[in-house]
Amino acid sequence: MRVTIDAIPLLLRSAGVKTYVYHWMRHLIATSGDHQLDVFPFLKGPWGDDGCVHQRSVLGESSTFWRLGLLFVANRSPVPILNPIGSRTDIFHASHQLRRPPHNTRLTATLYDMTCWIAPEVHTAANVAGTRRFADAVLKRAVGLIAISETTRSDTIRILGIPPERIEVIYPGVTDAYFDAAPMVRKKPYILFVGTIEPRKNVDVLLDAYLNLSPELREEYDLVIAGPSGWGDPGALRRLKSGLPGVEYMGYVSERDLPGLTAGAAAFVYPSLYEGFGLPVAQAMAAGAPVITSNVSSLPEICGDGALLVDPRSAGELGSAIQKLLLSPTLRSELSANGVRRAQMYRWENCARQSWRFFERIAGQ
Repeated sequence: MRVTIDAIPLLLRSAGVKTYVYHWMRHLIATSGDHQLDVFPFLKGPWGDDGCVHQRSVLGESSTFWRLGLLFVANRSPVPILNPIGSRTDIFHASHQLRRPPHNTRLTATLYDMTCWIAPEVHTAANVAGTRRFADAVLKRAVGLIAISETTRSDTIRILGIPPERIEVIYPGVTDAYFDAAPMVRKKPYILFVGTIEPRKNVDVLLDAYLNLSPELREEYDLVIAGPSGWGDPGALRRLKSGLPGVEYMGYVSERDLPGLTAGAAAFVYPSLYEGFGLPVAQAMAAGAPVITSNVSSLPEICGDGALLVDPRSAGELGSAIQKLLLSPTLRSELSANGVRRAQMYRWENCARQSWRFFERIAGQ
C-alpha cells in the first residue's frame, strides 16, 4: 500500500497542527513496515532530531518558497493538477491548506476541531472562510477521516452531516520527553499556562483569576505564561506585557524546553473555551503536573480523572480551583498520579499503528 501525506503545515508558522503533523509523520515513517509513505510536497523526513520548530519552516527559504508556490498554483488551477501524484498512490491524505487535491485516488484528511462553525468569533474571517471551503472541497468528499477526539467526531457529524462510518477517532500522542521530563528549577514555584495568545485560549480570565488570589498565594506562586502571540488578542497581550505583579510572559518557548518547564509547574492551568483535543493538557499530565482545565468540548474526555474541571468563563470558579489545588499537597499528588496514568493513552506509537490500520481499511486491505 502506498500512502501520500500532505505535510504543508511543516512549511508554515504554526503551533498545534504543526506539532501533530511533525510527530505523526515521524512515527508513520518509523512504523511503515511493508507500506510506502510519500510526503507531499516532495518532503524527505524525518527533518532532524531537534524537535518541531513552530516559528519557521522545516526547510530552507528557497525550498519552502517553491513548494508553497506549487500549493498556490494547485489551489487556483481550474483543473486538478495534482492528479499525476494521485495516479501513483492508493491514498492521498490532505492538509487544510489544500483546496484541490487529486481527484483520481482515495482521499482522506484529519479533523482537528469545528470551532470555525461553533465559535467563529475566535477566528479571523479569512480562517473561517478558508476552513469552510476546505470542508466543501475535501471533508465532504473524503472516503475516510481521522478525528482527534470523540468530541470532534460528533461535532463533525452534527455540523457537516458526514456519515458516522466515515470518521474514525485516533488520539494524537505526547512525546517521550514529557513522560521523562526533569522539572525545571526556578526561583519561585509557579502556575503555568502554555498556548498561543488568542481569544479561544481565554488568557484574560486566567489573569483575572490569578490577580484575585489572596496576596499570600500570589506572593508564593508566580503565574508563567508561555506561548507566542497569535492572530489577535490585543487586550490579553497588553496585560501580559504591562508588568502585572507576579505574572511572567515568556513568549514562545521551544519544544526542547517545554517538557522541563511543564514538569516543574505546581499547577498547569488551561481555561480554553474550546479544544479539539487539547495537546498542552495531555503533555502536562504526562509530565506529572497537576492540571486545571475547562469542563467544555473535548477536555473532560481527554483528561478523565487527571484534572480539576471548571467553567472557563468564570474567573471566580477558576480562582477557587487554583487556590484549592495550591493549598492541598494531597490533591496535587493525586491529580499528578492520575494524569500520568491517563496520559499513557496518548503515545505517538499507538497513534501511528492505528493510523496505518485506518489506511489499510480505506485501501481495502
